Amino acid sequence: MTSFVVQRNGRPATAEELAPLAFAGYAHFTAVQVRGGRVRGLDLHLERLRSASVELFGQALPDDRVRSCLRAALDAGPADLSLMATVYSPSGEFTVAGPEVEPEVLVRTGPAASGPQGPLTLATVEHERVLPAVKHVGEMAKTYFLRQAVGQGFDDAAFVDRRGRLSEGSIWNLAFWDGTAVVWPVAEMLGGTTMGIVRRQLDRMGVPQRVQEVTLADLPAMAGGVVMNSWTPGVAVHRIGSAPLPEAPSFYALLHRAYQAEPLTSP
Repeated sequence: MTSFVVQRNGRPATAEELAPLAFAGYAHFTAVQVRGGRVRGLDLHLERLRSASVELFGQALPDDRVRSCLRAALDAGPADLSLMATVYSPSGEFTVAGPEVEPEVLVRTGPAASGPQGPLTLATVEHERVLPAVKHVGEMAKTYFLRQAVGQGFDDAAFVDRRGRLSEGSIWNLAFWDGTAVVWPVAEMLGGTTMGIVRRQLDRMGVPQRVQEVTLADLPAMAGGVVMNSWTPGVAVHRIGSAPLPEAPSFYALLHRAYQAEPLTSP
């Protein structure tokens, strides 16, 4: 059974169906790690797809239809895999589709992933994404700044907005530890599903959390930092720009415990 599956609206996609999508860039998606045929934070992924569809297309597919597409892809692959569900309009780009044109769902699976080991160093880049609250496709800037960062000797990039606030990484959310509480940066950014899982589980565990604007000048006061995304609830970061961050193994372990406390559910 192969990990590589591509389906359109719950059925195997043909080359003819995929050809126009290979050259399109008006769509949004969510990325999921599947373990034992189940996922964490399914409600967060569905809400992400629903709200982004309303933003981009003015309408959203029913959750049951999206879940049916997810199940079809999972049934065609192994128990552990990576899954990406993309929602797009069949009318394509550079058009204004009416309410009669329903969005469609493209699901792609591949081998399970867990992200880099770390610790990572992040270059700082002044950058603000278009529609930052939407996980949309076609964001060339993220790959460009990743490549630039690696060329400068870093592992990846962290974005700083025009007000000097740290927002997010190229494909990551940022989180910090002040010694007693988890600190979540305040800026315009994508609210990650893993971040949502961790935050609600930390609440249930009674772990202090706070949100605040974080600038490069605030980093020396931090006792640790991580990046997180659908791969992992925490990869250590030991430098952002020229600012070092201390090792904080208990912080990383805490984030992973919180993530593991989230129950796995079937789509």
